[in-house]
Amino acid sequence: MKDSAHGTAVQDIAGDTTVQDIAYEELRAFEGRVAAEACLGKDPVNTPMIRHWCEAMGDTHPAYAGADPVAPPTMLQAWTMGGLSGHDGRASAHDELFALLDGAGYTSVVATDCEQEYVRALRPGDEVTFDAVIESVSERKTTKLGTGHFVTTRMDVRAGGALAGTHRFRILKYAPAKRKPKGERPRPVVNRDNAGFWEGVSGHRLLIQRCGGCGTLRFPWLPGCNACGSAEWDTVAASGEGTVYSYVVMHHPPFPAFDPPYAVGLVELAEGVRIVSNIVGVPYDKVRIGMPVRLEFLRVDAEMELPVFRGVPGDVG
Repeated sequence: MKDSAHGTAVQDIAGDTTVQDIAYEELRAFEGRVAAEACLGKDPVNTPMIRHWCEAMGDTHPAYAGADPVAPPTMLQAWTMGGLSGHDGRASAHDELFALLDGAGYTSVVATDCEQEYVRALRPGDEVTFDAVIESVSERKTTKLGTGHFVTTRMDVRAGGALAGTHRFRILKYAPAKRKPKGERPRPVVNRDNAGFWEGVSGHRLLIQRCGGCGTLRFPWLPGCNACGSAEWDTVAASGEGTVYSYVVMHHPPFPAFDPPYAVGLVELAEGVRIVSNIVGVPYDKVRIGMPVRLEFLRVDAEMELPVFRGVPGDVG
């Protein structure tokens, strides 16, 4: 232990990373500081972006198409993104806070969650403006990832000067904990909304939800139907046949229990829904869009099996 400009040198829970314990008053001084002011969206709300979003998300709600569409509410942040060139109007507070945390040893960052509130619908032609403020900085917390501070930024989005919605984005700035030994696979998060899916996997069945109101199939599992809003549902078992709709080859970063390079695919099942999983059985550089695949279950350790898809090399449709 030693004194420092920020407080006391401490070690994280794994004992392998030394960080400075910043005085919490120094961090709280950033709460309420402006992070961006009077920023203008790069593009007005427009139908091509709405169409691309709906196609990517598989959202066919009629309100988002036709002669007088509205933008999906969950696109709220899309209209504020600055791209590689960023935005004018960004203040220095966010960079100053991150520099303070970086200097104390909290050099890693992970997005943890976001919250959105919708006040009015956005329509094609709306010019979007927004302001952002650092809403809160937590005391030092210890998580499985490591020790650090949660930082929440609130963005108020407006159209024509009227509030359209609020977007809160929370990240963890942390010092990484000691890595798990090679070969220990991360565990999936199992909750009341997806427990039935994992029960199916344990029985070598890939279960797809089917809406009890309109019959729409959906995946991943959700508590309600995104087509009609019904909370009633049952399941159907996937046949296991599918094709590679898209894919990426993972090279970096290395992660315990994974040996890059390997292919991760977005597989379109014969039933019409899509699932993300590893493509196995063919070299990673032979995976192609349109390649037929077949479901199988991979036992990764004594406690867990995962659904993966075996590729069929050769010509693709």
